[in-house]
Order: sequence, then structure tokens, then C-alpha cells
Amino acid sequence: MNPMLLALPQEPADGIAGWAADLVDTMGGPGAGLAIALENLFPPLPSEVILPLTGFAAGQGVLSLVSALFWTTLGSVVGAVVLYWTGLLFGRERMHAIWARLPLVKVSDLERTEQWFARHGTKAVFLGRMVPIFRSLISVPAGVERMALPQFIMLTTLGSLIWNSVLVLAGYWLGDRWDMVETYVGVLSKVVLAVVVVALVGYLTLRLRNRNQSQQRRSS
Repeated sequence: MNPMLLALPQEPADGIAGWAADLVDTMGGPGAGLAIALENLFPPLPSEVILPLTGFAAGQGVLSLVSALFWTTLGSVVGAVVLYWTGLLFGRERMHAIWARLPLVKVSDLERTEQWFARHGTKAVFLGRMVPIFRSLISVPAGVERMALPQFIMLTTLGSLIWNSVLVLAGYWLGDRWDMVETYVGVLSKVVLAVVVVALVGYLTLRLRNRNQSQQRRSS
């Protein structure tokens, strides 16, 4: 590997992209895998920057395309497993104890969520790996609910391979325009975040309304 191969005007010199480029320049595939593992643990690190940049590096000969896909997928799985174990160690009992102390929520809400995960957890883990923001978060409830680890790893690997392949290949094919991927995926991330915020606001509004109605009935 020649670390000068990415020394092009199109290579980012600073910020997250510059940090990821330095990792790939210095370590090749393992550097890309490390960047993606950290992205899983710290979602503000954007995969829509790291993965296309890795594809661009593959196009420049810094690493092979197969190496880029292998190491980024391995990094995704390693990061997801760390979060899975975080959820597993945190435990269902502790989750229930904390949930019971939160305002505006009911234990029955958590129980319904657990029932939903028991029915649809496999789809949630697999598809969640391809949804911005939820890519990382979905690993924690899988651990809390004690999904079988081999099953979790298999679903995470498949989902991550699809997501990583799309973004790495986009960077590979776009070449020095690899940063276009960030623009489009960034829009998708904002849409997902907006939907989550709207859903949360709607949920809290409904809870407040129900609580006020209950208080009025008791006082009348």
C-alpha cells in the first residue's frame, strides 16, 4: 500500500473525513474497519462520509474493493456486538426499574415494546442496519432482550454488508465526487430524525392529555 495514493486535491484534509482518510492511508482496510466500528459506537461519526471515502480510496488503489467491504463490514459487526453486550449487561430488570421512574410513561408501554421486539426483532435488527441513526441503536434492545448472539451477528453482518456495499461502491464509482453520497444520505438521516422527533412529541402530547383528563375526572 502506498500512503501517497490518496494525496490528491479531492482528499479531505481536516474534520471527520480527514481523520478517516488518515486512518485508511495509514492502516488500509483495518483503518476503515476501525473507523466504522467507532461510527457504530458514536453515531455522530457519519458512515455516509467514512464508507464512500473508503470506496474512493479503493478506486485509487490504496486498498482493494474486497478488502474495503470486508473490513468495513467486520468493523460494523464489532461495533454492534459491543453495543449488544452493553444492552445485555444493562439488563431487562434495570431497564424496567428506570422506566418505572420516568414521567409520562407506563410500564405497559415497555412491555408492549418487548412483545413487539419478540415478534419482529429479527427484521428490526436486519433492516435497522440500513437505516441512519437506528444502525447503532438497534443493537442495544437486541442485547436487553437477549437475542441469541449467533443470530444477532448473522443478521447484523447481512444488513451491514448491504448498507456498506451501497455506500462503498458509490464512493468507488463516483471517484472524486464521492462526497455527493454524504449529501443524499444526510438528507435521509434528517428525515429519519424528524420522523422520530414528531413521533416522540406526539407520544408525549398524548400522555399529557390523558394524564390531565384523568386528573380532571378524579377532581370532579
